[in-house]
Amino acid sequence: MVSLKLPRADGSIYTYETSLASPLEVPKTPFLSRVAFSAAHVVSDPLANTDPLNSAQIDWESTLAYRRHLWSLGMSIAEAMDTAQRGMGLNWEMAKELILRSVREANAVGGRIACGAGTDHLVPGKDVTIEDCIAAYEEQCEFVESAGGQIILMASRALAAVAQGPEDYERVYGHLLQSVSKPVILHWLGDMFDPALAGYWGNKDLDQAMDVCLRIIEKNADKIDGIKISLLDAEKEITMRRKLPKGVRMYTGDDFNYAELIQGDEHGYSDALLGIFDAIAPAASNALHELDKGNLEKYHSILEKTIPLSRHIFQAPTYAYKTGIVFMAYLNGHQSHFRMIGGAEGSRSLIHLSEIFVLADKAGLLVDPELAARRMKLVMELSGIV
Repeated sequence: MVSLKLPRADGSIYTYETSLASPLEVPKTPFLSRVAFSAAHVVSDPLANTDPLNSAQIDWESTLAYRRHLWSLGMSIAEAMDTAQRGMGLNWEMAKELILRSVREANAVGGRIACGAGTDHLVPGKDVTIEDCIAAYEEQCEFVESAGGQIILMASRALAAVAQGPEDYERVYGHLLQSVSKPVILHWLGDMFDPALAGYWGNKDLDQAMDVCLRIIEKNADKIDGIKISLLDAEKEITMRRKLPKGVRMYTGDDFNYAELIQGDEHGYSDALLGIFDAIAPAASNALHELDKGNLEKYHSILEKTIPLSRHIFQAPTYAYKTGIVFMAYLNGHQSHFRMIGGAEGSRSLIHLSEIFVLADKAGLLVDPELAARRMKLVMELSGIV
């Protein structure tokens, strides 16, 4: 048990003592009843002599080591996604190298990997056309397939800006899906994660947007492995899940309600493609092993302890969640520093970070509480709290 001083929401300081919770031991055999992708974060190079806001560099060894850690726990990797700060510090040129290196690592360890393909090298603007969006998507899709990765077809800011209605989305996605060589994962990212994606699929009404998306899926079901939706709305996900064609998976992206959605109901269940699994991978893997055994009580007892942490990390503004994900990796010794590309370590308050420490401790997610406490103390001292 370790004690340290932490701030409350009102700015007062109190003494917190770490719990006696033991870190979870994860079985060495793979879990089988669900597919679980962890969207993985990137580690910046703190010694790079570059501007972190515009030309941050990646610490490749630490970044790839974390992917090996996730694979060792049975996770699949969703690469170059929003958790890796795609479009928020990680540009397409950096993403290409990340994809190449990660696919090589996946092949070396026998891990599954899928990689984001979008249009982020195309700057949205009044001169951008639908044809430009298609060409940009094609370039990235061809790169991912040539690298040996499965495509995750990411939502496009450029398409959202130029599309006049549902027919434009149907045209773009229909063309792309018929041109890929292997089934892809679609990605519907809500505007709470990226405000530039408001009104995606040509509708601000989510039910109407869902109908458009389902039409695209039904017409191209043989080219679609599944769809990940990140709307933080469990009922919407369940509704869509029940309407998917046979063989098309629902990958939950709901970082608030993942436990119930992955368990499912009498009509089906969701697999997972989650940013929070980067931070709670040992608990998620352990819980999925219990699900394999049909031990629902144990499954929920493990994951329920992680829900408060996840909801805290993903609180509004939701897109700042990457800061909490990287902070967890820092606390657990997976990287030697708390520096992020784009300077995103400053996107959350000291109080927010302190609550991450407490909630992670209560969930048994601090691998070495003494190390985590020492690192938390360093962060506090930088803010003048000794």
